[in-house]
Amino acid sequence: MELTSKQRAYLKSLAMDIDPAFNLGKASVTPETIAALDEFFAKNELLKISVLKNCEDDAKSLAETIAGRTRSTVVQVIGRKIVLYKPNKDKPKIELPKAKKA
Repeated sequence: MELTSKQRAYLKSLAMDIDPAFNLGKASVTPETIAALDEFFAKNELLKISVLKNCEDDAKSLAETIAGRTRSTVVQVIGRKIVLYKPNKDKPKIELPKAKKA
């Protein structure tokens, strides 16, 4: 899913008020981690992840990997924090600003 700059800014503003729900450490991304993230996305649409110092992987590459495996969208990566968005298909809670039509 492609986000417009306005939608991305809106999601960033929402993410400022939430604490990281997951910490990625030395084990990095495992199938169990992906399963837990999928379960989280079943109830929530916006996710913040903290990459711990003992994780050797780059936060940006982790964000892309996780987004690909969970079919979510990377909102932002700042330092060791990752914010992902995946809309709920049945009952969306977050209403994004409408994209302008060309």
